[in-house]
Amino acid sequence: MTIHDISLTISADLPVWPGDPGLELERFESMDSGAHANVTRISSSVHLGTHVDAPHHFLNDGRTVESLPLEVLTGPCYVLQLPDGVDAITSEVLERSEITPDMKRILFGTSNSHLWAKGVRDFRTDFVAITEDGAQWLVDRGVQLVGVDYLSVAPYGDSEPTHRILLGAGVVVLEGLNLSNVMRGFYDLYCLPLKIAGSDGAPARAILIQT
Repeated sequence: MTIHDISLTISADLPVWPGDPGLELERFESMDSGAHANVTRISSSVHLGTHVDAPHHFLNDGRTVESLPLEVLTGPCYVLQLPDGVDAITSEVLERSEITPDMKRILFGTSNSHLWAKGVRDFRTDFVAITEDGAQWLVDRGVQLVGVDYLSVAPYGDSEPTHRILLGAGVVVLEGLNLSNVMRGFYDLYCLPLKIAGSDGAPARAILIQT
């Protein structure tokens, strides 16, 4: 059995979505200063690093992150590694892919993952994402979970259509994956977002198990 950790390490070096608060870690009790334990306060957007979007993120409908189904967040998945020349995940790209009707959880590896491998700290606006027609293609085929290897499933500057199509159909959106060391193929996905009451999203630890 091989375990692939496809989560980003949460640190101040991670790029964040423009306008979102970055990570702040404050050691407010320190053993070096005489305290009996080290205790740290954390502050950030819930859409930091590897994270899950709840429908409430774009639909304002009360379907928040603690209600996301664990049976969708865990189970068999397919990692589709797209060539570096693909700059958008469109319906045309998906139609040419090896996706079959039985694939209900799909993680998209793209040239985005090279950014994580190289340790690029600056936010990039030219990341590969799923277009509106690509999102509808996935919904029409009954996909239940979609994962991408940058901070948004939707193109920069046009976030709403893709998010609304996927989230409106109840598709779980997993963003900020690092798939740079994962080959295409079938795995078991375990993705557990923090169970934050009333939140539009939550950081998650995501792993793939290959047997």
